[in-house]
Amino acid sequence: MQALQFVAIGECMLEVQANGFGPSVLSYGGDTFNTAVYLSRCAASSQIEVSYATGLGTDHLSQTLRKEWKDLGLNLNAVEYIEGRLPGMYLIETDSKGERTFHFWRENSAARAYFQASVTALEKNLNQFDCLYFSGISLAILDVASRTRLFALLKQAQLNGSRVVFDNNYRPKLWPDRKMAQEVYLQAFAACHTAMLTLDDHQAVFECASLDDALVHAKKLAIPEVVIKRGANDTLVRQENTFEWHSIPTQSVNQVIDTTAAGDSFAAGYLSRRLCGASAEIAAAFGNALAARVIQHRGALIPLEALEDLIKSPAD
Repeated sequence: MQALQFVAIGECMLEVQANGFGPSVLSYGGDTFNTAVYLSRCAASSQIEVSYATGLGTDHLSQTLRKEWKDLGLNLNAVEYIEGRLPGMYLIETDSKGERTFHFWRENSAARAYFQASVTALEKNLNQFDCLYFSGISLAILDVASRTRLFALLKQAQLNGSRVVFDNNYRPKLWPDRKMAQEVYLQAFAACHTAMLTLDDHQAVFECASLDDALVHAKKLAIPEVVIKRGANDTLVRQENTFEWHSIPTQSVNQVIDTTAAGDSFAAGYLSRRLCGASAEIAAAFGNALAARVIQHRGALIPLEALEDLIKSPAD
């Protein structure tokens, strides 16, 4: 049986961890990238082959990232290599209480220029993909013309019979104003088969007065399949072809070390099971288990050995 072809669309940035001048740690990460890596870890390559669609430069750092990503098991045939562009970068400062502050350098990143190619690798090979995954951040980094091309591509993917999945990750600083964000998110909802919603992000985008109001708003969305993530509260799922909502408990942990990539890993866990035929309830339960494991370690991508007892075949 041929492996299902999955592609995540977005940006992976260089990450610098530093407090003041002096020694620092260089790493990398990004929301859809994190999901792609965790999905690759959770699903056997014979079941799901995971690709990543983004822009990279031709510089040494970009080539180093390319090697790292290949070593993580990602297929990079949908990457565009753009002369004169560099990877985006962000710096994390941590204060004495452990609170983090982020500083970004991404205005001229290669990922923002992905759709400046006359025909991108993703557009050229669209027919091969069974599932396309993108996020609010994937949309926010693109200019209007590039977003138009992305939505046209997603529409064609749906016509091809592919599943389109949208994760609503919302970063206000990436949008010129909330009104534009609202308009673009409504386009994303119209373009997707499955919406993965973090409830407080949904509240922020649509200026709902409370989380309860945001929940009412989210439940009214005319999308075949909806997953609503509510932090430590139960995850809510509504599977396609039904109006019934199911409540899936999250897993409590003794100590939360780092919530980075909690939502990204949940999405990967959910999709690793759902795309292989499991129900939305079973998929959400596995997503919650994976996220609970991730938040007990530092960093977006935790060591593979910390997941080995969790990762089993979706058929198990």
